[in-house]
Amino acid sequence: MTEPEKKLWYNFFREFQKNHDIRVLRQRPIDNFIVDFYIPKLKLVIEIDGESHFDDQGKAYDVERTHILEGLGLKVIRFSNEEVMKNFDGVCESILNNCNKKN
Repeated sequence: MTEPEKKLWYNFFREFQKNHDIRVLRQRPIDNFIVDFYIPKLKLVIEIDGESHFDDQGKAYDVERTHILEGLGLKVIRFSNEEVMKNFDGVCESILNNCNKKN
């Protein structure tokens, strides 16, 4: 796991699981992809994107990947590494808001 993924896992998701009785899986295979975090009960995928996701090829791959995952009935939300590291509370709030919408 990358540092931003570790930060989200250890400082948010582990406690989130206990408080909400919702299982969060990390590095979960779905179809031909491995997603960073997956909440099966809510059909919610959370992706943390590093630098490789921001060039033209990375963006195109992510669009296709998101389209396929959404075709499986999943909602995909994305955050950059920088967002997680510099706006951690905002990222956590956004995840909670998405969970509340799905729940």
